[in-house]
Amino acid sequence: MRVALAMVAVLIASLAFHFASPWRATPIASNWGFIDDTMALTFWITGAGFVAVVLFMAYCLYRSRHQPGRRAAYEPEKRKLEAWLSIITTVAVVVLLAPGLTVWGQYIEAPAGAMEVEAVGMQWNWSFRLPGDDNKLGATDIRFVDSGNPLGLNPADRNGKDDLIVTNGELHLPVGKPVKVLLRSIDVLHDFYVPQIRAKMDLVPGIVSSLWFTPTKIGEFDILCAAFCGLGHPQMRGKMIVDTDSDYARWREAQQTFEQSRKTDADRGRRESNP
Repeated sequence: MRVALAMVAVLIASLAFHFASPWRATPIASNWGFIDDTMALTFWITGAGFVAVVLFMAYCLYRSRHQPGRRAAYEPEKRKLEAWLSIITTVAVVVLLAPGLTVWGQYIEAPAGAMEVEAVGMQWNWSFRLPGDDNKLGATDIRFVDSGNPLGLNPADRNGKDDLIVTNGELHLPVGKPVKVLLRSIDVLHDFYVPQIRAKMDLVPGIVSSLWFTPTKIGEFDILCAAFCGLGHPQMRGKMIVDTDSDYARWREAQQTFEQSRKTDADRGRRESNP
């Protein structure tokens, strides 16, 4: 009896903590409201299952408590009960999985015409690359990575000469336009995550993964690494700044292209060798 009451008390405390908790998702700033809806549906279904199972267990403990003279009756199986449990479980699993699979299908297929941006993770900072006037990103290869070419662009690829290189961890994007983010890692496993965007994806060395979203709110948002990537993992933060079209255009004009950065590095090297 006391165990049954304790289980009910734990259930009530758990529900009270959930509804009174101050920890909630950050306000969404992208088109992925469907992800929030799917998570809410998951909480309601699993929460209902949690309540039903705990109450049923408490009832069984109370109903089958020891009483003088009572003897247990052996019932090896109940086909009707088993059938209903199988049906209910199947329906619950389908309801849980179907919305998630639908969201995933949308999540991995960027719309035609989405602007491509590359995010590169390395211990322990974020760098970015945007296409230049030709609207094409140049080829990359890990063999070209060095202090003057941290993103590993192929110097022989003409498509990459006008690529915009951003190494200060600050990415600007225009509001209201779909963006496909190509993800690369230079060293270990990282994970690109912006809580307000609801989008996250692993950066696996040797593989180019991707995600897409449409920024819907102007503002500044933290870019986090959601995979433990070493001692400096907590400090691996960047900034995603969503601008108006005019502010975004001004920011682009202030960025260096890959060709310009190579010339700057060459000039600096000459000055250092000939003081």
